[in-house]
Amino acid sequence: MTDFPIFDGHNDLLSCLQAEGETAEHGFFAGRDGDISLHTCRNGGFAGGFFAIWARNDPALRVDPMATLRVFPEIAQDSALHDTLAQAALFARLTRNRPDALRACRSVAEIKAARAEGAIAAVLHLEGAEAIGPDLDLLHLLYAAGLRSLGPVWSRPNLFGHGVPFNFPASPDTGPGLTDAGCDLVRECDRLGLLVDLAHLNEAGFWDVARVSQRPLVATHSAAHALTPATRNLTDKQLEAMAERGGLVGLNFGCAFVRPDGVKNPDTGAEVLIRHLDHLLEKLGEGGVALGSDFDGTMIPNFLQDAAGLPKLVQAMRDAGYGDALVRRICWDNWLGILARIIG
Repeated sequence: MTDFPIFDGHNDLLSCLQAEGETAEHGFFAGRDGDISLHTCRNGGFAGGFFAIWARNDPALRVDPMATLRVFPEIAQDSALHDTLAQAALFARLTRNRPDALRACRSVAEIKAARAEGAIAAVLHLEGAEAIGPDLDLLHLLYAAGLRSLGPVWSRPNLFGHGVPFNFPASPDTGPGLTDAGCDLVRECDRLGLLVDLAHLNEAGFWDVARVSQRPLVATHSAAHALTPATRNLTDKQLEAMAERGGLVGLNFGCAFVRPDGVKNPDTGAEVLIRHLDHLLEKLGEGGVALGSDFDGTMIPNFLQDAAGLPKLVQAMRDAGYGDALVRRICWDNWLGILARIIG
């Protein structure tokens, strides 16, 4: 257990539970073979975070998960709608059945209340808006159901824009960005008070959001392109633009996004994550850096193993000379600060 509560920018628990089947909900509370469970969260000081809905790729698609270049085609809206509603229902059941353990939160006040009462604060996020049509009706339905964060795209194209394919070493400038519908989606998210996540946008899409949105620029789970030149990571120019807008980056723990060789190798030490934190702090300042693990969504370092390993990262920050005030900001305060400015 860490001395500091940890708010995490991204996990893929919901899509994993959907894939695991009918007994998976029980598994979250009783223990499951994955990064996130009630047990691992409590042991690791994981006190809250974004719980992502992610519509799965076509199961007939064969993409080597270890390949350097991974390109994903657009998926059908009806398939995305099925997964989106199924995972939203999962989230509702999980948080309704055990609000003492996992509580749906729609505001910073609710996050703080959950923390004070010992429950994990869960903020619903949509990673890729494939299920939403041009009328944006589903956006409003999901907002009413508690959605407070949205990435217009995952790493594939959709109605709203072009996601960045996975590649290394390569530039994130991989093609066109947001469509006109995507710009409308961002404007409506601004109006509602929904965080717009930059994590899976290509560089053109990043600059489109920067132009259209009036809110702080946020990437829930990313890392520094200067250290690991993967397409999913942010260039120094992007980081500087985020700093000018008072934005924030949650550090992705994925081995392929933080290792200098870009390889999915779990033999990745804490010092690799610290190098990225150092760089992000240099570019964004102490108020612009947080955590965005990508638990249950990518290969994470063996030294962490799962959410229960988070105290090891906290200790690595201290060993690197980070004072307690800075560690607390990275672990908790910075996420709550940016959310207060966007969702209220």
